[in-house]
Amino acid sequence: MKTIGHILARYKLWTLGLLKVLGLWGVFAIAFADSALLGMPVDAVVATYVYQDHRRLLLYVIMASAGSALGSIPLYFIGYAGGEKVLRKRISEERFQKIHQSFERHEFWALMFPGMLPPPMPFKLFVLGAAVFEMRFSHFLAAIFAGRFVRFLLLGLLTLWFGQQNWQMLGGFLKQHIYLAICALVAAGGVLWLLRRRKKTKTGGPLSTENPAA
Repeated sequence: MKTIGHILARYKLWTLGLLKVLGLWGVFAIAFADSALLGMPVDAVVATYVYQDHRRLLLYVIMASAGSALGSIPLYFIGYAGGEKVLRKRISEERFQKIHQSFERHEFWALMFPGMLPPPMPFKLFVLGAAVFEMRFSHFLAAIFAGRFVRFLLLGLLTLWFGQQNWQMLGGFLKQHIYLAICALVAAGGVLWLLRRRKKTKTGGPLSTENPAA
């Protein structure tokens, strides 16, 4: 246990030292490496950047989203070149067919929604699936960017609202109830849209059905 703790401590120091060298580009680099190579503490890095400089919230969210999308390109080409065998070895036939069906119905949402979810969601399996099922490359990048944008934006807003330390405790709750959190956000957005539509209708806006000549 002491050895593991020592390794984790050194890894944390290495990551912090790397971020100091990279400066503003650190959040992009960590997100790129997280998608291209191995798991990196991308959520913690984004939260730290946002907490230390909240005025650049959108910039950090965009850079992290772009890093995740571009970092997924190598895995896309691996999947395109022969990823079906790899994918079938990693998951059951039933799950393989479910992922295939989701991409056939709507490939954009099939990749975007998993991209919105934090670990332990096996997102790289969906990246491989996108290539195996021949998702259009431009749609592939757009779906990952959109999914990660939602995820990192929510993360940044929660960090500013609750603080960095409280966010870490809240993060455990969200990982267990992330679907509920996303549904709540979608429902809130839908309510706001309906209220705005109703207001425009009452004030004789473009959606009003009243005849102005009557």
